[in-house]
Amino acid sequence: ISGYSLVIQARDSGTPPLSSSVTVNVDISDVNDNSPVFTPANYTAVIQENKPVGTSILQLVVTDKDSFHNGPPFTFTILTGNEEEEFTLDPHGVLRSAVIFKHMVSTEYVLCVQAKDSGKPQQVSHSYVQVRVIEESIHKPTAIPLEIFIVTMEDDFPGGVIGKIHATDQDVYDVLTYTLKSEQKSLFKVNSHDGKIIALGGLDNGKYVLNVSVSDGRFQVPIDVVVHVEQLLQEMLQNTVTIRFENVSPEDFVGLHMHGFRRTLRNAVLSQKQDSLHIISIQPVAGSNQLDMLFAVQIHSGGFYKPAYLIQKLANARRHLENVIRISAILEKNCSGLDCQEQHCEQSLSIDSHSLMTYSTARISFVCPRFYRNVRCMC
Repeated sequence: ISGYSLVIQARDSGTPPLSSSVTVNVDISDVNDNSPVFTPANYTAVIQENKPVGTSILQLVVTDKDSFHNGPPFTFTILTGNEEEEFTLDPHGVLRSAVIFKHMVSTEYVLCVQAKDSGKPQQVSHSYVQVRVIEESIHKPTAIPLEIFIVTMEDDFPGGVIGKIHATDQDVYDVLTYTLKSEQKSLFKVNSHDGKIIALGGLDNGKYVLNVSVSDGRFQVPIDVVVHVEQLLQEMLQNTVTIRFENVSPEDFVGLHMHGFRRTLRNAVLSQKQDSLHIISIQPVAGSNQLDMLFAVQIHSGGFYKPAYLIQKLANARRHLENVIRISAILEKNCSGLDCQEQHCEQSLSIDSHSLMTYSTARISFVCPRFYRNVRCMC
């Protein structure tokens, strides 16, 4: 307990008795009676041979139970095991290489490191670090091509994470890093550590081919990443139809069914090859294992097909559609729970273009705006 706050009252013996109170704050001063603590108590690390001087090997983690002025900053020192000065330990506790290691020269080093706190008198702790030198990479990284589909309202894309590159390496200790060609960094970014792709705001309609690569420090491999951006028109929302699927998650739909269902849906509802099918959004139905998909069909000559026309087409082709994925319902109007006649139920859809949902799999990612369905009786 670092302190106490006491309220003390003095009361006299008069009639009536009078009193007064005062607050007394008692601060408990800390003495430096706790040593730094390494977490974990001892360390094991590896470094590949032929890595450049200054390569980070290990980050020491140290805590102290004393108050702040008796704890950090810590002073780190290598006490033993570094007689040939193969290692350096910086003020932040990062162990780095000071030479280019060779697996044939030595395969293992054991260092005793010390952490000293800032109290008076200073307290110290020790830890042992075992560093193994392993052979350099012999396998190239492998990465899966990624295709990303972004649906957004007109000129209103807020940006955010749109997908993740999946890469592996057969060399157990390889650390993979991801890079993006500099000329594309005004529109996209790639997290160098985990391969997440971030799109900046204001993307225009169209197709983008990203020059992304993954490296294990020795080999660098290009990755095919294609981004398709489709901007919605406000008129689409007035001509949408919802297909509700049973027992499917958004990720499974995107990764397993979307391409096949889109193809089957085109064959079912397009009157002319030049017509355009637009998948506007997919979204789980709250409190269920169902999934809603919103779509509209744009007529080549202009305008959109009316929902009633599309629903009739879907009804005729439902058996073929269900060969791809099970359909729970086809909705133009969703009057569930409303005590009014079907023809007197009005539905409206609203899109929150600043609330994006990203459904990402290893090969395909779908980014779409969140939507809200409003229904009311008109009777």
